[in-house]
Formats: sequence, structure tokens, C-alpha cells
Amino acid sequence: MDSLIDVQKRLLPDLLTIMQKRYHILHYIGLMEPVGRRSLSLSLGLTERVLRSEVEFLKDQNLIASSTAGMSLTSDGKDLLDKLSAVIREISGISAMEENLQRKLGIQKVIIVSGDCDDSPWVKTELGRAAANRMKSNLTGENIIAVTGGSTIAAVADMLTPLDASQSCLFVPARGGIGEDVKNQANSICAAMADRTDSKHRVLYIPDQVSQEMYESIIKEREISEVLKMIKSASMVLHGIGDAITMAERRKSSSEDLAKIKGAQAEGEAFGYYFNKNGEVVHKVQTIGLQLQDLSAIPDVIAVAGGKTKAKAIAAYMKQAPQSTVLVTDEGAAKCLLKG
Repeated sequence: MDSLIDVQKRLLPDLLTIMQKRYHILHYIGLMEPVGRRSLSLSLGLTERVLRSEVEFLKDQNLIASSTAGMSLTSDGKDLLDKLSAVIREISGISAMEENLQRKLGIQKVIIVSGDCDDSPWVKTELGRAAANRMKSNLTGENIIAVTGGSTIAAVADMLTPLDASQSCLFVPARGGIGEDVKNQANSICAAMADRTDSKHRVLYIPDQVSQEMYESIIKEREISEVLKMIKSASMVLHGIGDAITMAERRKSSSEDLAKIKGAQAEGEAFGYYFNKNGEVVHKVQTIGLQLQDLSAIPDVIAVAGGKTKAKAIAAYMKQAPQSTVLVTDEGAAKCLLKG
């Protein structure tokens, strides 16, 4: 027998559309409160006239409250948002998408959040929240967590909260730093994660990309050698997936390497490896830290990447990803991945 939602989709499709719209308004207010109407209108892609009507309805239902600072959820609004979450996932087909994508990619699990972070910056916050929740649910007594850099992984750090008394974490950078904002480098993200969870961290103050001679010299340093051993013994890895050309340019790759990467039609990058659409490694830089072959020995591998523009990069990397991988992504990327 069809579920009630299936029946509603056929007989009252407008009702479900309105419910989804109001859910997204409540959801965004909950994320950004207090938030002004103009900011809400721009973020949700709704005209101020339409939003004004919806806001008045939600106020009448005692789901949101306004102040000079902006709009916030009431306690009733927060309760309703929690109860609606599972319903909205079924209505939008996200649960089915997760199962289909997990089978297609051949990995342990796929977690999809609503929206597309290419279109709505707040979706990256939701990616961070989903990855942080998955990470905390997999923690055991003592944990060493290797973390890469990037703005998406920085969003995960923002969503972490203190651990249970029975848990302890040591955050270590999975690689050296590359030419990006300091706040998005692995060292900074490890420090932020340790701060938010009342844990410890170690740093790796070395470049991500080095020559062979420098590599052989650096790894002999006692402190660096100790951190590298911790990285190799990590119980969990949290990493992003990059667009190949974007990452090559961020690394300030030589013109020869850039031409090689472009010529090989590389689409994805992770851990200094560049992959074409078939998942073949077409270029690798000499990096200090976690290597692709190390992942198979690590119990929990969480990859976080979203946005339809990242779909090709995700698809390319996933052909090499270990089966233990959990992918946290958004609807924008998921729909593109399922279309192939």
C-alpha cells in the first residue's frame, strides 16, 4: 500500500510544496538567527513580497518571533523543525537518493543534506553539521583523527561540540599546508576542532608539496617524524575532495605540471593525487603526510564535498576511495552523480 506521503504527492502536491518551502524558511532562520528579512530573502531566493506573507503566517502560528536584531525560532518552531526533518527527507526523496548513490559508488554510506552549496552558502554549514555528527557518532574511547584542509572541512570544525567524558581525541593534520587562507589550512582546522571538543592537537608546519631531497631531510626531524607516525596510526580521516585544476592552481603548480594535469583531463584531487574520470591517477605531487594507500588501513574515512560543480571531482575520486568511505554531500552534487 502506498504511504500517506505517496498519496499526498498525487492528490495534494501543492500542499507538500508549501510545506517544503515553509520548512526551508524555518530551517534557515534556525541556522542564522537572528536574521533579517532581506538577508533571508536573498539566501532562499524568494521575493520579499512572498517571504513577507510566509513570515506573517509563521508568526501567527507562534513558530518564529521578531526583534530589532531579526527573526528567531520560538521553542514551538524548534520542536516542529525537529519533527519535520525526517518527513521532508522522504518527501524530497533524499533517503532514496542516499541508498541509490551508496550502491552506485560502492562505499559504506552516503549522507545527503538538502540544497546545493554552489547556490546557497548556508548549505556548506549543513554539510559541516552532518559530517560533525557522523564523526562524533563513530568515536570510541581514544581517537586519533587526521584532518585535511579546505573551507568545507573548516565548516565541520565550526559545528563540533564538546565530547563525552568517556571519549578523547587527538587531531593531527593529514598533510602540510598549501597556499590558501591560514584559517583553511589543516593545522588551523585541527586547532579549531581541538578547541571546540576540549581535545588535543598536533601541528605539522611544513609545506604540502616538497622536492624529494627536502622530503628525505624533513622526515628525519624528530618532531615531524612523531607527527607522521600519529597520522599513519589514525583511527579516522576527515577529508575534502577538490577540483583538479583549482587545486593545481592553489598549489602554484609549475606550467609543465599544470599542462600535464589539463592534458590528462584530470577532474578530481585528494591527498595530492589527481584523478581522471575513470579514477586513474594521472599525476601525483610529492606530499608529506597521508598517502592514498594508507586509507585502506584506517577504519573510518569521511569524505566531505558538495555542490554540483564538484560532482565530477567526487565521481573521479570515488573510483579509488576505500569501501569504508562515508561520503557527506548535498543534493546538488548527488543529483549530478546519480545522472552520471
